[in-house]
Amino acid sequence: MDELSNPVIDDARGYAIEAIKLTRRFNTFTAVDQIDLAVAYGGIFGLLGPNGAGKSTLIKMLTTLLKPSDGRAWVAGFDVVKFPQEVRKRIGYVPQLLSADGALNGVENLTLSARLYGIPRREIPHRVDEALHYMGLAEHAGQLVKKYSGGMIRRLEIAQAMLHRPEILFLDEPTIGLDPMACINVWERLQALNKEYGMTILMTTHFMDEVDELCDRVAILHQGRLAACDSPQGLKGLVSENATMTDVFAHFSEGSIEEEGGYRNAKQTRITAKRLG
Repeated sequence: MDELSNPVIDDARGYAIEAIKLTRRFNTFTAVDQIDLAVAYGGIFGLLGPNGAGKSTLIKMLTTLLKPSDGRAWVAGFDVVKFPQEVRKRIGYVPQLLSADGALNGVENLTLSARLYGIPRREIPHRVDEALHYMGLAEHAGQLVKKYSGGMIRRLEIAQAMLHRPEILFLDEPTIGLDPMACINVWERLQALNKEYGMTILMTTHFMDEVDELCDRVAILHQGRLAACDSPQGLKGLVSENATMTDVFAHFSEGSIEEEGGYRNAKQTRITAKRLG
């Protein structure tokens, strides 16, 4: 039988996310360099690294938005290159850039997302109502999103990504630009999704307190390579007896915590912070 005709044969792998020698090159530049990674089902996994370390490129490959140059990856048991449609059915993705339409209200944004996900028409009202209540947005369902606060926008974007009840949720900098109380609100919703729905979450972040609060395992990328991978406590133990996650980050990124990024990254971060602010 043709291997591509039966995607079920690929659904026997034991991890939510697995990568073997995963590589992505852009001409002569290697953005992700032979990454080996295994993410268990049911956890919250943090992906750390300075800007330019390869985090976004890695996520784009795992979410089928970008094809690898070399290596293989499986998400929810399916090869991301051979069976991208099967992968997309089983994941939700919340990018750093705005994914909600400010000219629509909360219900309209969620209804549009539900249609794009192919949710049966008769189920859409229930799914939308359920998502709004779950993310604490029911009272604002009819309000234009351009009038939402930054935290409300982020919660709406997470609601959009969970409508089809994915097995795995990918988030790129979920709390960038949010005030401390809005961050805590988003953290609580992510922890609830993980515990109540059993949803596996992979998230990128630059906030070390976010890692301590949410993540049971963490991978640190540096210059496209995997520098370290362990629990937050395990990584701290590798650095020193009283190390913090900031110490861990600085150690494995070779001190680039003070030097990361450049004009383009600073500009994008400020744009994101402004639209959420």
